Amino acid sequence: MRKTTRKAWALAAGVTSVALLATACSGNAGGDDDETAGGDITLTVATFNEFGYTDEMFARYEEENPGVTIEQKRAATADEARENLNSRLAAGSGTSDIEAVEVDWLPELMQFPDYFEDLSSPDVEGRWLDWKVAQATTEDGKLVGYGTDIGPQGIAYRADLFEAAGLPADREAVAELFGGDSATWEQFFEVGKQYSEGSGGKAFFDSAGAIYQGIINQEEFPYETEDGTVTAVSDGRVKEIYEQVVQASVEDGLSAHYSQWSEDWTNSFQNDGFAVMLAPGWMLGVIEGNAAGVEGWDLADVFPGGAGNWGGSFLTVPSQGANVEEAKKLAAWLTAPEQQIEAFNNKGTFPSQIEAQESEDIQSATNAFFNDAPVGQILSNRSQGVVVPFKGPNYFTIQQAIGNALTEVDVNGADPAAQWETVVGVVEGLG
Repeated sequence: MRKTTRKAWALAAGVTSVALLATACSGNAGGDDDETAGGDITLTVATFNEFGYTDEMFARYEEENPGVTIEQKRAATADEARENLNSRLAAGSGTSDIEAVEVDWLPELMQFPDYFEDLSSPDVEGRWLDWKVAQATTEDGKLVGYGTDIGPQGIAYRADLFEAAGLPADREAVAELFGGDSATWEQFFEVGKQYSEGSGGKAFFDSAGAIYQGIINQEEFPYETEDGTVTAVSDGRVKEIYEQVVQASVEDGLSAHYSQWSEDWTNSFQNDGFAVMLAPGWMLGVIEGNAAGVEGWDLADVFPGGAGNWGGSFLTVPSQGANVEEAKKLAAWLTAPEQQIEAFNNKGTFPSQIEAQESEDIQSATNAFFNDAPVGQILSNRSQGVVVPFKGPNYFTIQQAIGNALTEVDVNGADPAAQWETVVGVVEGLG
């Protein structure tokens, strides 16, 4: 029997250090051939947030592959999934047969490629965008993950709240309001001030951390260079972005002061907590779920600073698994264009597969919840001209430190300068 579970994995230590993987690496033992070859097997698939994989999809695979049962384990957040995977890799057992990995923490795992199966195969060559493949390929050519989605971003907004504040509400007019093809972050914040004034001081966007994420993802080398030099503090650009976001969020009062994925943030969708969100494709399903029954959401084909990509994930096959060959087959099937189109239709996860992106299914896709917005065309447009940031092994640690600092400032009212010094301490501690 197939089942989908949502499980919050609690770690005794609180935080799993990637260094733990290094100490365990010498004892890493790859999985043997499928232990139940010729018999019935259960394949576990660990995902997080919303991948768009449904019980119906898994049932179809099971029907086509007699003897295979699939169990999906879904973590509430990517951070939760990361901690779970790191702890089980370090322990040498307990991973799922397929583990979903988010691009921000993939570079950590790429330091330990022996933990994962090589997924290279002539059958999948040319399936994905070149830069998507490059993100999961080691220097010696090992492919450790099959791409699922990417995260081109538009601006999701509440048309009814815009209208009530005296702003344009039509999606084309909203795109022009933000600057159209010449949209800038300065103009984004200016529109926020207009909304705040017209609405009697209501919050414009949900979270300082989300806005920071949108800006930093447009930097080619946000925190470190390809030779491993950490520049997050030394070059001044990151601090400049941090201060810009703090100014808009706290001093100008444009933030609703939520931490994304918190209970308060989730509940705020039901009480008009804010008017705008930066929205990669995968976020559309999250918004629809949190805002169920709320009318007025729409999606504008515009993004400040040009194109921007937030997130995107991969399916990996840990070598410690008992059914690695069958897991590879399932991972290849799930990331085939047909299944990723279906996942997009389910939850808005924009496919990284070239054939899927070019398909009529994607190009003509609309989303009823977002006022029948042509989401396929919008996200296709938004994917053009994306600058793919370099994300080295320190990326996640630095990003998390800055995210924590912004949460303290935006949500808890902490001093911005003191929180920045905390970030500096984390960066300097990297050596």
